[in-house]
Amino acid sequence: MLDTGDGRIVVRTSEEGGPMTAETDSIAALLDAAYDPDLVEPTAVSRALQNIGVSELESSDLVERVGRSQRELSRLRRREHELSALFSSARELAELRDSDAVLARLVQRAHEMMGVDLAYLSEFEPDTLELRVRVTSGAVSESFRHLRVTPRHGLASAIVESRAPHWIARYDDYADEHNVRYAPPLHDAVSSEGLVSLLGVPMLSRDDVLGVLFVATREETNFAPEQISLLAALADHASVTLQTTQLLAESQRSATEARDALARLTEHLAERDRSNTVHQELVQTVLAGGGFGPVAETLTSALGRSVAILDAQEQVIAAAGLPVAATMLEPDEPTRVAIEDSRRSGHCVVLPGPDVRAVSALTAGGRPFGALLLGEGDFELGSVDLRTIERAAQVAALLELQQEAASGADHRVRSELIADLLDDVPERRSDVERRARRLGVDLSSLDAMLLLSVPGDQQTAAARTVARQADDHALVGEYRGFVVVAHSAQRSTLDPDQLRTHVESAIKHPISLVVPRSVRGALPDAFRAAMRTARLLTALEITGITADIDDFLPYAAILDTDARALNTFLRDTIGAVRDYDADRGADLLGTLRAFTRNNASPTRTARALNFHTNTILQRLDRLDHVLGADWRDDERMFRLSIAVRLDELRERLQSRRS
Repeated sequence: MLDTGDGRIVVRTSEEGGPMTAETDSIAALLDAAYDPDLVEPTAVSRALQNIGVSELESSDLVERVGRSQRELSRLRRREHELSALFSSARELAELRDSDAVLARLVQRAHEMMGVDLAYLSEFEPDTLELRVRVTSGAVSESFRHLRVTPRHGLASAIVESRAPHWIARYDDYADEHNVRYAPPLHDAVSSEGLVSLLGVPMLSRDDVLGVLFVATREETNFAPEQISLLAALADHASVTLQTTQLLAESQRSATEARDALARLTEHLAERDRSNTVHQELVQTVLAGGGFGPVAETLTSALGRSVAILDAQEQVIAAAGLPVAATMLEPDEPTRVAIEDSRRSGHCVVLPGPDVRAVSALTAGGRPFGALLLGEGDFELGSVDLRTIERAAQVAALLELQQEAASGADHRVRSELIADLLDDVPERRSDVERRARRLGVDLSSLDAMLLLSVPGDQQTAAARTVARQADDHALVGEYRGFVVVAHSAQRSTLDPDQLRTHVESAIKHPISLVVPRSVRGALPDAFRAAMRTARLLTALEITGITADIDDFLPYAAILDTDARALNTFLRDTIGAVRDYDADRGADLLGTLRAFTRNNASPTRTARALNFHTNTILQRLDRLDHVLGADWRDDERMFRLSIAVRLDELRERLQSRRS
């Protein structure tokens, strides 16, 4: 039987089942006290020693030793528990998969092992120098879970700056001393949790602070060194976790950057391969003299998108990758602006689309020859692709120069042939037929002619435009300041009005086109008649029309077609009548026109104008006053008749052009 000191009586039995003796029971109590401090109180140890005959003096010393053993045993068992927890934490670090879960577990262990009310981990952000609460255990307020501590505020900043553990027994005293109350988010969060004592240790990585691990209680607490050491060990584990997380993040970023770099390299190599293929094919195109079609086909095949090549007049001269968008065939304003930008810079210009995605101007020596347009494709055009398009545009410009040189030579030959056909110099016409046969032209079939009155600096461009519209059996050339077309009326499909409109669009300038009568066997005569008509139109300052030679034949045959002389003639004959009408708002000129058309008969003139004969006689009297009394004489009447008819013709032509 044993008295444990708290009023309880414990009866022990031997292994055989009988009651134990007092001495045996005392020895058992001493053994229990040494094994587990919670089983036997110090007074029970003292009585047990007295029962086995130990003196009171010796008993006191032995009780003290037993107490020390009990305290050491408790410390060792607590240490064992801590080491076990640290070992588990280390194992979790070794098996790290989810850093957030590991950090949450570490904070939870600190909360449980240290017997505190709250534990939390604040991560340091080097960019803002703030400490952001990342994980909490035991927090009750939402504001605390999202707390950010600004630099130089609170206990956390002191720990970061000193890189050493800090603890405070009373938060209010510390807040008053360090003006923490002037940082409302921090003070409000701590107050809402009711925290009194706090302990924090830094999480370090060499010279860098990764964060701070905190524990806190809601009543005043003095933290022991063992507690600081334990929290520091957990903080080290948290540091390893954060470092591992950062390394993994950096590794992932590096892997992503490596994949991106590999993708860019692969794309660049693909661009280079496309560029090399295009370059080789373009070289073959130039050497083979294949024209613009192979250039467009090459780009379409390499870049997987529709391609259109326009000339300087925005006319399509080659296309590939059908169907081609309408904007590529007839450029809109943004596309024209991009062409101008490319022409100025010499580089390919990228557009937002959707129809035209890239534009590169065709230029050589500052001369514009057109543009190369590309549509939408399955991939974005890279820098190498853009340089490839620029090289293709350069090749197209070289082809244009090549064709221009060939066309220029052919144009000179055909112009010389036309000159020999239209000149009445037998010596120059001796081998005309032979030269015409070399060009594939049958002179006997040339039974129609068109003459274009074009400004001198635009004649060559106009002739080339006409040559592209005419067939190979026609002759187009320049002669005596005009562009002449000799062709077969049966074979040719040239429409005079359409041809004039097309040439005007190409050279951006109005022109006149004269259509003579059938010219079979009489090309020189037809040319001279057409030339006189063209000069008469120029003298009348009329342009932008298609004129039939028969309408002008009487005037072209008898009048000087110098513009100044013709204007002088009109001014001298009917200028006074025009001035009279302008000053008085009359229409004597209309009366004069009707009088000359009706054989100078006042009666027929009155009938034609639907006036009374006396009215016409009065107007004729006014004409006597304006023109002089002899204006009805034969010679003056002849001149006036020609003048009013020519003046009326000019007005009619101007009205028709409008």
